[in-house]
Amino acid sequence: MLDVHKAKHRTIDIDGLTLFYREAGREDAPAVLLIHGFPSSSYSFRNVIGPLAEVARVVAPDMPGFGFTQVPDDYGYSFANMAASIDALTRALGIDRCFLYVYDFGAPVAYHLALARPERVLGLIIQNGNCHEEGLGAQWEPNKAYWADPTPENRAKLQDWLNFEGMRNEYVGGIPERLKPLFAPESWHLDWARMSRPGGVDIQFRIFESYGDYVARFPEISAYHREHQPPALLLWGRHDVYYEIEEILAYHRELERLEMHVFDSGHEMLETHPQECAALMREFVLNVMGPGPEGSSAEKL
Repeated sequence: MLDVHKAKHRTIDIDGLTLFYREAGREDAPAVLLIHGFPSSSYSFRNVIGPLAEVARVVAPDMPGFGFTQVPDDYGYSFANMAASIDALTRALGIDRCFLYVYDFGAPVAYHLALARPERVLGLIIQNGNCHEEGLGAQWEPNKAYWADPTPENRAKLQDWLNFEGMRNEYVGGIPERLKPLFAPESWHLDWARMSRPGGVDIQFRIFESYGDYVARFPEISAYHREHQPPALLLWGRHDVYYEIEEILAYHRELERLEMHVFDSGHEMLETHPQECAALMREFVLNVMGPGPEGSSAEKL
């Protein structure tokens, strides 16, 4: 008999927001919170939700400002507020403890949740998510200058990325030609269709401005790693043009229970290696939780 776990697509009203999320798996299984990055949405997890749901309760929300989540006009776009919205979702769904997916713009949200309540974290699944200075190469210097002094002059020095070509570059920028055919163009077309709605580009810039506050918290995150030692699985696309590969060694120095896999891919690695990543995430959850009765997963912490 086939054991297929299909994602269900839901919305829930919380604190004035209508949050869209995808969910699959048994409610009594260990929870995995898949937090997407820029410029996508929970759609980026479409190929891993089903396989991962064989061993976990999988929840993948669209963060405020992305995808199909609807927010009021006066919503304050910061990673702290976005984390509060996602935290409210987990509480509404009855999720107390979970694995956190650490990726791109989802990383600030994941670490806001982890630092606020470390005891809720079952483990970290890190996929091209940066939280150390080592990962921020020379291309980040104009961004740092703007965060330190957000003048019109410093803004003019920023790379122009909030456009259709910028969305495409998130997927295939800096990728070797031999790998580009692995990327389906629907992804960046969908991303741009959502972002190009009225006010969408301005919202994304406001979120970008909040990333400077996240960078300032890097020392706190390193201290969290060293003190709490969450089990971690690191999946990295080696051709990432946004974060330096030295970032994985920074994780290595701080985390004792760290399993690392480096793939011949880029920043949007779930577009090229979803099967490999889903299998590794599935085994990671099983290894952390330990086998339960009749092959189910049970906490072993």
